[in-house]
Amino acid sequence: MSVAPLSNNTISTTNTTKPSFLKASSIEWSPWVIEGTHFKLLAIDVRSGGFSMLLKVDPDDGAPAHYHVGAVEGVILEGGFGYDNDRGGVGDYICEQGGVVHEPDSPNGTVMFAIAHGPLVGYNPDGTVAAVVDAKLMVKMARETGQAGHIDSPYID
Repeated sequence: MSVAPLSNNTISTTNTTKPSFLKASSIEWSPWVIEGTHFKLLAIDVRSGGFSMLLKVDPDDGAPAHYHVGAVEGVILEGGFGYDNDRGGVGDYICEQGGVVHEPDSPNGTVMFAIAHGPLVGYNPDGTVAAVVDAKLMVKMARETGQAGHIDSPYID
């Protein structure tokens, strides 16, 4: 939403072309990039390659080593996850800074709302790049499962 300039000391708002609210329950879970993980794509940022999503991780599933190009922020809605002694549970906020490489685990599974402020880079065990997860890939995966109708995207498959 943008704010129009003041005119005669009067503030007027600008109407948006789409609703601001989305029923996340209307989006089905889609398989994500790691086996045992699922996502609901909520929004993308084509400028940064970032995205917002709901992420569901099955119990006893962990992520391989990955790198955050930008910060990732989130709130844990169900279950929990963490890294060694740094662990979060329901209601906890997390901010993983850009430049971080880590391997989180989730012994009991988790559901979280997350905002990636840039792409994620996943690594193979030998240190080579397995995948770059950015807004374009997220849209592609959501389209493949018919769950991207709410996303305004300039990306063409």
